[in-house]
Amino acid sequence: MNIETAAAQLEALGNQTRLEVYRVLVRAGHSGLPVAQVQERLGIPASTLSHHLQRLIRNGLVSQERQATTLICRAVYPAMHALLGFLSEECCIEEGCSAGAEKAA
Repeated sequence: MNIETAAAQLEALGNQTRLEVYRVLVRAGHSGLPVAQVQERLGIPASTLSHHLQRLIRNGLVSQERQATTLICRAVYPAMHALLGFLSEECCIEEGCSAGAEKAA
């Protein structure tokens, strides 16, 4: 992952409503949730939810799929794991510690 992508994703998640939407979808699992259920769980207007979902979709954190008349939203787990990995992959690298050294201790 490059720093521009990470920055854009973190910026998208930096809004309280978008973070709440994202957490609802992460908890929902791979099957996702219909938009109406996300709206119901968060108690926000449809137009507000749509705006925030579009921002998460543009940044690759959420996907949508139409099933007949229902729009299903899902967290994009590979993107979430990539962002978490980007944030932690160089943890303490300048101290000379590594995951292997920590396990051996």
